[in-house]
Amino acid sequence: MKNDLDHLPDRKQRELAAVVDVLHQEFDAWSKTVKPRNGKAEGGEILKIILFGSYARGTWVDEPHTMKGYKSDYDILVIVNKDYVVNAPGVWAKAEDRFLHDEFFQTPVQIITHTLKEVNERLGKGQYFFSDIAKEGIALYELKGHKLREPKPLTPHEAYEAAKEYFEEKMESAEQFSHFAKDAIARGWNKKAAFFLHQMTENLYDCFLLVHTNYAPATHDLRTLHSMSESRSEELRDIWPEDTKHARRSFQLLRRAYVEARYSKHFRITEEELSWLHKRIAILMAAILTSIKDKLQNLPFNSQPRSL
Repeated sequence: MKNDLDHLPDRKQRELAAVVDVLHQEFDAWSKTVKPRNGKAEGGEILKIILFGSYARGTWVDEPHTMKGYKSDYDILVIVNKDYVVNAPGVWAKAEDRFLHDEFFQTPVQIITHTLKEVNERLGKGQYFFSDIAKEGIALYELKGHKLREPKPLTPHEAYEAAKEYFEEKMESAEQFSHFAKDAIARGWNKKAAFFLHQMTENLYDCFLLVHTNYAPATHDLRTLHSMSESRSEELRDIWPEDTKHARRSFQLLRRAYVEARYSKHFRITEEELSWLHKRIAILMAAILTSIKDKLQNLPFNSQPRSL
């Protein structure tokens, strides 16, 4: 685990220092509201805040003034000591809201949270995602005395079988949601179509991440899934262009569709927006299939899992 940011511009280093401050501020504010259980204080703590992904590796993209307007996100892993802190009500969401609306933060921030026990268990199972973080990640904050265990490498057979199983399960789900979406669009069920397109997209990103890293975060947020995926594949960076208002609005509607398309009477999406989204998701699927095909063919025991 590294602990210096010398490869980043001063502005980025100041931003990341502020990210750490905000996370601690929101966590401390929440901690004061936690009531003791059975007469004992809960004792929740942040043990580590780790930068991973493109900014840790030095492969980030920051082109806000170009035609595509692409910016890599800061990918942040927050490691805590107790399960209840992982889903602490409002803490991480409030922090992300501050990152989004405070003008000081010019780079998007994506957060995932796990306990140290969970991270070490996954390192012990050889999950590539956490193994890569242990090797390439940069500790922005660490509480002494809480070490990550040494990653255990998977055998070639284990690696291939896990990737093959993930591919078959998640790609099948994505294809099913694609059929549901096409039927809903044809019937004029726009809200249902938006939900199905969201689920298709979520399964595609899960498929990519699971095959490449043996991990996908427990989130429905497509922005987070895209950020974690594009840092491993340049081909995925341009899937969601931000150069037009229509493109930005359509993707935001897709992000919101998981909840709002089902439960909000105010959610609206047009046939034009659905058509644009369906085309972009088809491009995403093709790129992910190509990437997974290359991955599987380069793994040992690579008998073809199913038609690619």
